[in-house]
Amino acid sequence: MAKLFDEIKKDNPDESPEFVHGLNVFLSRLLFCFFAEDTNIFDENQFTKAISSHTQEDGSDLNIYMDKLFKVLNTSKSKRENLPSYLQAFPYVNGGLFRDTYDAPVFTKRSRKEIINSGQLDWSAINPDIFGSMIQAVITPEHRGGLGMHYTSVPNIMKVIEPLFLNDLYEEFEKAKGNNKKLDALLGRIQRIKIFDPACGSGNFLIIAYKELRILEMNIFKERGEFASSGISLGQFYGIELDDFAHEIATLSLWLAEHQMNVEFFKEFGKTNPTLPLKDAGHITHGNATRSKWEEVCPKNEDDEIYILGNPPYLGTRNQEKEHKDDMAFVFKGVKNYKTLDYISAWFYKASKYISNINSKFAFVTTNSICQGDQVGVLWNQLIENTREIYFTYQSFKWTNNAKSNAGVSVVIIGLRNKCNGPKYIWNGTVVVNVNNINPYLVEGKNIIVSRKSKSISGLPKMIKGSIPADGGHLILNENDVKQFDNDKQVKKVIKKFVGAQELIKGINRWCLYITDEELGELKENRKIVERLEGVRKMRLASSKKATVELAKVPHRFAEDRFFNKPCILIPCVTSEGRDYIPIGFINKGPVIYASAQAIYDGEPWVFGILNSKIHMSWVKAVGGRLELRIRYSSSLCYNAFPFPSISRQRKEEINQHVFNILGEREKYPEKTLAQLYDSDKMPDGLREAHSQLDLAVERCYRSKPFESDEERLEFLFKLYEKMIAEEQTKSTLFAEQKKTRKKRK
Repeated sequence: MAKLFDEIKKDNPDESPEFVHGLNVFLSRLLFCFFAEDTNIFDENQFTKAISSHTQEDGSDLNIYMDKLFKVLNTSKSKRENLPSYLQAFPYVNGGLFRDTYDAPVFTKRSRKEIINSGQLDWSAINPDIFGSMIQAVITPEHRGGLGMHYTSVPNIMKVIEPLFLNDLYEEFEKAKGNNKKLDALLGRIQRIKIFDPACGSGNFLIIAYKELRILEMNIFKERGEFASSGISLGQFYGIELDDFAHEIATLSLWLAEHQMNVEFFKEFGKTNPTLPLKDAGHITHGNATRSKWEEVCPKNEDDEIYILGNPPYLGTRNQEKEHKDDMAFVFKGVKNYKTLDYISAWFYKASKYISNINSKFAFVTTNSICQGDQVGVLWNQLIENTREIYFTYQSFKWTNNAKSNAGVSVVIIGLRNKCNGPKYIWNGTVVVNVNNINPYLVEGKNIIVSRKSKSISGLPKMIKGSIPADGGHLILNENDVKQFDNDKQVKKVIKKFVGAQELIKGINRWCLYITDEELGELKENRKIVERLEGVRKMRLASSKKATVELAKVPHRFAEDRFFNKPCILIPCVTSEGRDYIPIGFINKGPVIYASAQAIYDGEPWVFGILNSKIHMSWVKAVGGRLELRIRYSSSLCYNAFPFPSISRQRKEEINQHVFNILGEREKYPEKTLAQLYDSDKMPDGLREAHSQLDLAVERCYRSKPFESDEERLEFLFKLYEKMIAEEQTKSTLFAEQKKTRKKRK
């Protein structure tokens, strides 16, 4: 197919939108004909034989033949006139596939030969659920290295379909067995259901949903012992797709899926609905789902039962192009701070509005970033409000496809509905738990949203972000730069170690010029320093930020100076998602801490122990934000909002000892960086065991019984957070009332 596509493109270099759309339609029609002649829709090899026998070998008349044939396929037998027998023999297809007129591309001897070669393959073996994805890869040459990269596997699609609606239908089926009245009611129900994928691609989710409903329908017929024609139509399936070719293929693939299920129906019952003429296909709209009115694409009627599903585009804020940002502004008009949201949030927001007050539910596959960090506060207040709820979720798992060497991305599946008394389920791998409520962090608990705090709710010491030079690199020194000043005592006095996340984790050595106002006067005659400060000045003057331009007057100063000449615990702001623990370190006094890390000055070892514990990591992964896939450590969310109980001096000493054990294990590997030591696959056994013992000691601060999973840890932490916030608010109220009383007395 790739050879055929390349040959056609070579013969037809036109890149105009009109021609490209016509070519997409032509390819979808061509693929239907290949499939039809191998699956008894046409006579066996009818299409390929006709081309081989009735067109010139050089391909010069093939486009004329195709145009004529496609017109015939759209004309009923009764309206055909003066056709040669080989064209008259083709059946009437209808269904809209050949309705619109598009000129076929021109062909050469080579491209005609490729069509005949393609037709000689066995197309009956192609399932529609992979069919569209395969063709997507064919027409996108850069994707041909892995033809499965657009393909969502059936088991992954079932993770969405089953809890969204299929499990419920099968439960009703089990209850209805032996009662034809109830079975008829269930038949009526599934024949009215609407399935809507507002980012349908080549139609995989719709195809699998269609097939599953047809299978259930056949099971009902067998249970009743009476066989009728299928009442499930493609008209129950709706989609929106931005890509023109994917849109065409989705429509085609639904037709092919219908034919395959008709064949299965015939095998089971000996009769079936005829495939030809085709009925109208699913309602697949070519357009931008963020701008489309979903109610117009999939109309909502009073008795409808509608399920929205799919795998919309994720796109974090950093990866959004201008058109995506414009889409977000359009969808979230009037919503504060929406710019922090991932692109997929637009689908969640529109779906939540769509299902309000009707018999409808939705479930999407998404990266778990919309359930972390600041996005939770912005998005989930809008989604849940007082009328909607999360009723099932698959917690984080790898969403892989069939592309070679594809590692997959970590995703969750989230299902929402209007509030009701129905059960709620959390899946973790193959384990499913029935719960009372699922909060926006996708764990059991009340709908709490963790908000930023300016100081620790647990009374932990202050965490301070590092300094920002905003210097264009002119105040930062590498090893060679430092050597240039070896004999310059004045400059050596203002050179300090410069330590941030990369310096800590990867063992990189960097320094900076840290010049006070008093020291500046002594360095005004130093040519090298003057050149560097002039570089800073020019860089700041060129900035678009008014505050940075103002700082050009004092180029020796850091833009944000938070230097404390004290020892500290250093915590990177961003760390790899693959690590079991954040690499945290102790830094002696002297270095300037860079803003890629945060510091707790004069922090005691037990504080280090809390931050390096498994229970703290589970909190960080749940409520902290993400930078791409990496964990972003926010002091206001991860540290200040972290619930930790008040503990005795004895407990602190116990944790201290475990921290010293961890540091001792680290010192056994002086040649290794923290990045190497904390690689989850290569972590030394002694260090891992020391951390395990620390984990147990920290968790004993919460309760005597060890936690068995991160989900259990989070459930406990959210309850404690809720309690501590309530106590904090009570204290604040009492303080305000006491202050008011004192004023009255005065």
